[in-house]
Amino acid sequence: MEAFMAWLKSVNDVVWGPGMLVLLVGTGLYLTVGLKFFTFRNFFRGLKNLWAGRSNQSEQGEISPFNALMTALAADIGTGNIVGVSTAIYIGGPGALFWMWVTALVGMATKFSEVLLSVHFREKTPAGNWVGGAMYFIKNGLGPKWVWLGTCFAVFGICACIGTGGMVQAKAITDNISGTFGLPAWLCGLVLVALCVAVLLGGVRRIGAVAGKIVPFMAIMYVFMCLLIIGMNIEKVPSVFWWVISDAFQPTAATGGFVGATVMMAIRLGVARGLFSNESGLGSAPIAAAAAREGKSLDEVAEIAQRYADSMASVTVKSTDATHPQNGMSFGDLGETDLMEIGAGQHGEGGGVRVPMMSSKDTVATVAEALCKALDLKPGDKTFVMINGCGATTMMEMLVLFKDTVEFLKAKGIEVVASMVGEILTVQEAAGFQMNIAKWDEEMLRLWNTPCRTPAFSKE
Repeated sequence: MEAFMAWLKSVNDVVWGPGMLVLLVGTGLYLTVGLKFFTFRNFFRGLKNLWAGRSNQSEQGEISPFNALMTALAADIGTGNIVGVSTAIYIGGPGALFWMWVTALVGMATKFSEVLLSVHFREKTPAGNWVGGAMYFIKNGLGPKWVWLGTCFAVFGICACIGTGGMVQAKAITDNISGTFGLPAWLCGLVLVALCVAVLLGGVRRIGAVAGKIVPFMAIMYVFMCLLIIGMNIEKVPSVFWWVISDAFQPTAATGGFVGATVMMAIRLGVARGLFSNESGLGSAPIAAAAAREGKSLDEVAEIAQRYADSMASVTVKSTDATHPQNGMSFGDLGETDLMEIGAGQHGEGGGVRVPMMSSKDTVATVAEALCKALDLKPGDKTFVMINGCGATTMMEMLVLFKDTVEFLKAKGIEVVASMVGEILTVQEAAGFQMNIAKWDEEMLRLWNTPCRTPAFSKE
C-alpha cells in the first residue's frame, strides 16, 4: 500500500505540476481576453436570467437550464467548497485562497466556453435523450480524427467522477454523520446507495428535478452559515484579507493549524482545489448542461426576428380585387380586367405595377428575379421560400408556383433549404399570392428545425 501511495503521489506531482497550472489558468485568461471579458460584462445579466430558466418549456432538451445548473452545482456546494477549501488552506496556507479566487475569476470564461460548446455539439440518442459534453464536442467539432481523444476524456471522466466525485463525497458525508450521531459507517453507505439508486433510475430528468429542489436549499444554507461566521468575526475580516493576499506571494510559516507552504505550493493547491470547487475546465458541468432545454430571452427573440426581417423580401401579386371576408368591403380597382398587379399591398391595397396576365413560370421569373436582386442572392446561398395564399387561391395553384420558384432559384445556383406553402397569413380574399424569400445562414436553419408548438403554428 505504501508503494502504491508513493506512486500516486509521484503521478499527482506531475499532473499538478507547473504545466497543468499554466494550462488551466492560462486557458481561462486567454478565453477571458479573447471573449472581450464577456463573463464580466454580462455577470449581472447572467444573474437576471438565472431564474428565467425555471420556467423554460422548450422541446429541445431534457431539463430546464435552472435544473441543469443545479445539477452541476450539486458537487460544488459542500464537498468542493468546504472540504476542498479547508484542505487547500491547511496544506497551502492562506495564500492558496487567493489563487482559488484567481482560478474562479478566469475560470468563468472556461466554464462558459465548455458549456456553450457542449450545448452546440450535443446529440439526440435513438431513445430521444439529449447527451453532450467534451467527448461530443471533440468528436463533432474537431472531426472523426479526434474521436480517440473524446474516448480518452470519457474514460478518464468516469475515473474522476468515481474518485474525486462519488468516493470523496461519500466519505465526507459518512465521516460527518458517523462522528456526529455515532451511526456505523456501513449504514450511512447503505442509505447513500439507496438514495442514489432511487434518483439515478429516474434518468436525467429525475436527477435535474431533485437537484433543482435540494441544491437551492443547500446554497442558501451555505451562504447563510458563511455570513453568520463572518458576522461573528467581523473585526478580523480586514486582517484575513491582507493575510490571504500577502501570503499568496510569499512562503507561509508553520503556525497554528498550518503545516507551512511555499509560494508554489500555495498556487498549486489554490488552482487544484479551485478546479475542484468550481469545476472550470474539469468537463463534468457541460455534461449536465447538454441536457438543458434551450431557451431565448425576449431580447434574443427580438434580435432573431430582426435578423429575419433584414434578410427577407416579399412581393404580393393579385389578379382580382381583395375582399374583406367579414364585411365584403373591396380593396383595389382592378375590376373585370385581364391585368394582374405585381407589388400590391399586403392587405390587398392597390398601388403596384399592372401587367397583362402571365403564366406561373413567367410570373415567378418576374417576381423572384426582383427578390433575388433585392437580397443580392448569389450562387451557393441558402434560402427560405414561402408562398402565402391571398384567400382565394387553391393549394394546387400555390404548389405550382412553389415548384416554379424552386426551379428558378436552382437554375441560379441558389438552394432552397426550408419552405412554407399555404394560406399562412392573410386577412383578405383575393386571387393571388405573396412570395417571400429569405437569405438564411446555419443559425436560422437550426432555429427553423427546432420543434415548437404554438396556437398558430406547430412543428414537431
